[in-house]
Amino acid sequence: MNRNFQYRMSIVIFFFVNGFLYANCTGRLPELKDYFGVSNSVLGTMLFTTAIGALVAMPLTGWLTTRYNSGKLTIWSGLLFCCIVPFIPYSQNLWVGRAAFFMTGFFSGAMDITMNGQAVFVERIYKKTIMSSFHAAWSIGMALGAGSGALFANYHYPLRPHLLYMAAASIIVLAIVSPIVLKNQAGNIVDRGGKDSKQKIPFLIWLIAIIGFCGMTGEGSVVDWSAIYMHTVVGKTKAFSALAIGSFGTAMTIGRLFGDHLIRKAGKQLILFCSCCAAIAGLSVALLFVSAPAVLSGLFLVGLGLSNVVPVTYSTAGNIKGIEPAAGIAIASTIGYSGFFVGPPSIGYLADAFGLRIGLCFTLGLFFIMMAVVLYITRRLK
Repeated sequence: MNRNFQYRMSIVIFFFVNGFLYANCTGRLPELKDYFGVSNSVLGTMLFTTAIGALVAMPLTGWLTTRYNSGKLTIWSGLLFCCIVPFIPYSQNLWVGRAAFFMTGFFSGAMDITMNGQAVFVERIYKKTIMSSFHAAWSIGMALGAGSGALFANYHYPLRPHLLYMAAASIIVLAIVSPIVLKNQAGNIVDRGGKDSKQKIPFLIWLIAIIGFCGMTGEGSVVDWSAIYMHTVVGKTKAFSALAIGSFGTAMTIGRLFGDHLIRKAGKQLILFCSCCAAIAGLSVALLFVSAPAVLSGLFLVGLGLSNVVPVTYSTAGNIKGIEPAAGIAIASTIGYSGFFVGPPSIGYLADAFGLRIGLCFTLGLFFIMMAVVLYITRRLK
């Protein structure tokens, strides 16, 4: 088997395992809520610590990759993530539970940075855009993990052995592919650029980070609020409303499966512009026409639009001259992930004051900002 293909598949598996194991855990949040005996708001604060853990890990991991072997960091962050997840239902009290959620977010965030950095290195070996395929593996892992969690929950299988078995299987899979992971040393493949590149790097990374922020905020907003929108605004049942997230998630997976091919044909800038147009059009349709077919179609279009924003953001940030790939990704993703803090509460406050349709206009506004930044970068790079 071609060695480069082995490198690629090893990182694909890391992406898959990250999405698969995390979705197995989140798929059984109702049981975790009962286990800790907490309200929805308290569970929300516990999940909030997961996001804090990821944000703490990302800049730290980016810094570590400039000094240590990023291949080894990828392996260890992946294995530690798998080890910490099954400890959540073994927590003896609420504070230990919060600590377990924090560490889950920490190692998931570290894994996010390192495996995306490795994906950039593999992309450079291939000398073509392949980042979307890695994120497609993550989306497929999430879908299968959510299905697995739902299956275990449907048959009332105990939570502890479920997560323990899934984590053990994930560790075995990662241990098998770990020897194949590309063992680059810090700075080995980094193009340090010319004299002027250092002056341009910070500004360009900030622009890329803004695109990532808008895209991730939009993604989080749809995941958090689309089912509620379908239920409270459109008036559908809770069971039917789950299709809203399904429509969005299906489109995300399809977009990422074909994203690399489209990017190679049309270029990153045109794809980002089309992504913005699709996201704006899709959310506008969902907000203007309050019917189930319109909302499902609109959310599907939003999913297609956002599907390649994060892969293109990571790929671009990881290939800026003069900076280690994982370090560039860490900057962009840290800013981007902060959107998961800003989006849901902002929409919630606006929804309480003016209604959910107006609240989601906040997300629509971010899509317009994202388009403006994409157009600015396009003009600047001509």
